[in-house]
Amino acid sequence: MSDATPDAPEGRDEEAPFDRHRETVRPEWIDYNGHMNVAFYVLAFDHATDRFADHVGLDAAYRAAADASFFVVDMNVSYRREVHEGAPLAIATQLLDYDAKRMRFFHTMRHAEEGFVAATNEIVTVHVDMAARRSAPMPDPVMHRLAAVHAAHVRLPAPDEAGRVLALRAGRNS
Repeated sequence: MSDATPDAPEGRDEEAPFDRHRETVRPEWIDYNGHMNVAFYVLAFDHATDRFADHVGLDAAYRAAADASFFVVDMNVSYRREVHEGAPLAIATQLLDYDAKRMRFFHTMRHAEEGFVAATNEIVTVHVDMAARRSAPMPDPVMHRLAAVHAAHVRLPAPDEAGRVLALRAGRNS
């Protein structure tokens, strides 16, 4: 699994960005090119998503008690620099936007010792009533927590990659 850093006590100021997920590149994550395979970047980002969800109240206890969850409905991943077996990773999360049913957030994966950005990941999630398998509003305690997080995160600069569109430039010859 991942290395987790404990949450701050309730009532404390929100950190901006949320920077509590740590992970180490495992041997089984290395591909035939000698670096971390693309699928495992997404796995590490997924672990960071779970950590952020726990922080805002969408944790396992909530999901079981409410018979609700959240699904990723869109994502972009940008690979910036290779990481190799044993590399320590730090993934920070910035809440960009939210509404009653959705969250949009941005992860930045850094090499935890050297500080370079290895990859970024922008995600949109939707809250789901698992019995109906339909989108549903998040409960008030989660909305209040998201409001507090967003109030801290909105002061951060928007990430350059946020909202990017995949495209090839027109007019290029191959």
